[in-house]
Amino acid sequence: MTEAAKAFKSTLDLALVGNCCISALVDGRGRIVWSCFPRFDGDPVFHALLGGPTGAPGEGCFEIELLDAASFSQSYVGNTALVRTVVEGPSGAIEIIDFAPRFIWMQRRFRPQMLVRRVRPLRGSPRIRIKVKPRYEYGRTAPLVAYGSNHIRYIGSGVSLRLTTDAPIDYVVAETTFILDEPINLIFGPDETLTSGVSETARDFEERTTQYWRDWVHRLAVPLEWQDAVIRAAISLKLCSYEPTGAIVAAMTTSIPEAAGSARNWDYRFCWIRDAFFVVRALNSLAAVRTMEHYFRWMMNIVADAREGHIQPVYGIGLEKQLTEREIVALPGYRGMGPVRAGNLAYRQYQHDTYGNMILGAAQAFVDRRLFMEAGAVEYARLETVGEQAFLLHDKPDAGIWELRTRERPHTSSAIMCWAGCDRLAKIGHHLGLVDRAQMWRQRADQIKATVLARSWSDKRKAFVESFGGQHLDASVLLMAEVDMIDPKDPRFVSTVDQLEKTLARGPFMMRYEEPDDFGAPETAFNVCAFWRLDALARIGRREQAREIFEGLLAARNPLGLMSEDTDAATGEAWGNFPQTYSMVGIINGAVRLSKHWESTV
Repeated sequence: MTEAAKAFKSTLDLALVGNCCISALVDGRGRIVWSCFPRFDGDPVFHALLGGPTGAPGEGCFEIELLDAASFSQSYVGNTALVRTVVEGPSGAIEIIDFAPRFIWMQRRFRPQMLVRRVRPLRGSPRIRIKVKPRYEYGRTAPLVAYGSNHIRYIGSGVSLRLTTDAPIDYVVAETTFILDEPINLIFGPDETLTSGVSETARDFEERTTQYWRDWVHRLAVPLEWQDAVIRAAISLKLCSYEPTGAIVAAMTTSIPEAAGSARNWDYRFCWIRDAFFVVRALNSLAAVRTMEHYFRWMMNIVADAREGHIQPVYGIGLEKQLTEREIVALPGYRGMGPVRAGNLAYRQYQHDTYGNMILGAAQAFVDRRLFMEAGAVEYARLETVGEQAFLLHDKPDAGIWELRTRERPHTSSAIMCWAGCDRLAKIGHHLGLVDRAQMWRQRADQIKATVLARSWSDKRKAFVESFGGQHLDASVLLMAEVDMIDPKDPRFVSTVDQLEKTLARGPFMMRYEEPDDFGAPETAFNVCAFWRLDALARIGRREQAREIFEGLLAARNPLGLMSEDTDAATGEAWGNFPQTYSMVGIINGAVRLSKHWESTV
């Protein structure tokens, strides 16, 4: 492997930039290695994170290279979604500011499909080279390149993207080395002409976007402790919201393996009802309720279109139902560990917790007086159709929370969420004054609860187990306390926590389950399970142990404060799709649960 190739070794030490419409991942050297157009689940025109079809360094990458680069540092601009990368070498130093514009303009949200890169010299006479190498159709085709006085067009079949810049256009086209003696700006997005100058536009967009994010953070109700971690998690979760429709993606990437060479490579660029609920609840806990409003409207469209009551566990961000899964042969995969997949067959599965998660995601909208929207009897009636499915299916076999492809059982976690859905319908009905409906849903919730507590308990394992009548341990049963199904001090729940720790805990991390699945036994810890564990520990009174675990998990974040889906418990290396909303939710929930109160200091 050449030195250049080594320099392009994929890593999850990445920064996320975006504007709730478009996003990009920037590595520690200031290279855009992942960005999909025209939306999160679109064509990855920058795909270097998953390699390129020829294996040449820089394929599918947007790089601003300092020729004698010796050191790199990267951080977010405080309380924003703008990332700053500083590259230094003997000849000088440069600064790269990356962001996607987002602000209020002409009384509307301005969030164009646009990435902005601002580059300026910090010292010396730095020599740089700009390499812009997008490809189309998941890396299969190179664009036709045409250029004018201050722009380059990358033309594909039915698509054309444009780079507009005040850098010497000949240097950019030819990848010529030149001295950076004044700031330059690069604006990448749709093939449209700017209405004003490049530098003026870039500077104005940076200032407005910076102010937008600082204003947004200013309104958050953050806990006293771990504020920086919570703020970064909150911004990241908001960036995973596709605001035009209200959908929330599980992650920005596809096919990052859950473990080295495992083939557990999945496309997470879609909206899982389950994941979205946890995102909404976490942001609600910080008083960021606008995401819930957008998501509520997205859900109501799904309910209105549900056939015979069935709701898929996952949909496209534009309400697409068919997410046909296919392998992308042109891309070798993360560190060459394919396959690369687009689409996700989970849309065809039956995951009965979906019904409960949908109701949970909507519940606060019926009682929160801050919201612009009003959820009432009409919306309640629609949710009742979801509740009917939850009650009907709570004890029936399904693929479960872990989306097993070759095995169906009556999973405990699915039944727990079905109970939660019926329980919240009872509470909402009571709030709306619908006494008869509230009573009916309370009776149904009580019936499900009795079933779950009886059929999921194992005297042999001294724990609630993964399925009715089963004998295997599964961390997802910890949700029993998180959704208030059981008193966390109940001896059966305490015993369950003890047994899960003995079997599945790996230091601060936690494995999902002990029984082998379609691919064998899991090799890496699933981050959200560790957060469920510390939540359970805090609820049963082991607060100091929970705080210790939380600190260990925070230490596992990447240098930008982000987390992927999985962590190698032995090495601390991140695996799985990135950034994983589940994991970022865990950071918020953990801090809110464990932080000292503001009154203790002020």
